Amino acid sequence: MRIGMALNYSGDFKASVAELADYERAGLDIVFVAEAYTFDAVSQLGYIAAKTERLEIASGILPIYSRTPTLMAMTAAGLDYVSDGRFTLGIGASGPQVIEGFHGVPYTAPLGRTREVIEICRQVWRRERLQHDGRHYTVPLPPDQGTGLGKALKIINHPVRSRIPVVVAAIGPKNVELTAELAEGWEPIFYVPEKAADVWGPSLAAGQAKRDPELGALDVIAQASLAIGDDVAGLLEFGRPMAALYIGGMGAKGKNFYNDLARRYGYEKEAELIQDLYLEGKKDAAAAAVPRELLEKMSLIGSEGFVRDRVQAMKESGVTTLNVAPFGKTHEDRVRLIERIKEIAA
Repeated sequence: MRIGMALNYSGDFKASVAELADYERAGLDIVFVAEAYTFDAVSQLGYIAAKTERLEIASGILPIYSRTPTLMAMTAAGLDYVSDGRFTLGIGASGPQVIEGFHGVPYTAPLGRTREVIEICRQVWRRERLQHDGRHYTVPLPPDQGTGLGKALKIINHPVRSRIPVVVAAIGPKNVELTAELAEGWEPIFYVPEKAADVWGPSLAAGQAKRDPELGALDVIAQASLAIGDDVAGLLEFGRPMAALYIGGMGAKGKNFYNDLARRYGYEKEAELIQDLYLEGKKDAAAAAVPRELLEKMSLIGSEGFVRDRVQAMKESGVTTLNVAPFGKTHEDRVRLIERIKEIAA
């Protein structure tokens, strides 16, 4: 099981990267950089590549709507080059609030677009002359849609790898099925190992039935906050605001993927209450309504025995990369947590 962590995209990024060398020495395998509506992730990933030696780097995630598929492929190839083959392309659909509200692009056909983006990226990395006639993307552009001067091109430089790993962030049934079919890795959110088979099992099985064996086994990347000790249970409370934001505020009534997931986990009444409170502007009350049981099952916060049991549950559910957020009073405390979880996961 690999150990990963995500960098805080709203904090002091340079300071965070300066600490990465210590995490790398502690055994951290991969670091993820998100792209929301702040600084872009690409420049930051390039910076990390220059400051590290062994650590794998991944976008977590680049939205499929904010770049053309070809630029996505070029960007991934460039990051793979400057990192000497250490880059993983994490992509996802994001949500309509960001895509339409910040990028001004219609949030349409996330499933179909994801498939075509992956297909185009892999064609570019193989240095084929790019020709794609899809429902959502047509390359080169047909003469009747432009000047008529477009022609099929192939990327000039030779990518370090002809198949850069692709990870898709997905939680909906069809998106998870697509991911299991096409991607090297799958990154769900709010992962509860005991519920994974019931919620995602059929989708994963359907996708893997169509999977190319050359892709290898699906890398399942689960996220969890991390703190080990007999007096750390109170740290669970720090997870409430984010859970409330996603379950309650990331979308409208009937259009919130995370709220749907909480319902599928069996928290129908709680999910409805959290959303109602959040949309009414009662964020603190919404956070208080997040079930403690859900926070516990999504976390690695507790005694060493508890954490060992949770890691084992993650493994048994199919998790292969554990993406942790270590809680510690100091940088040294957080580094020790990475060392400990690396030992436990081994």
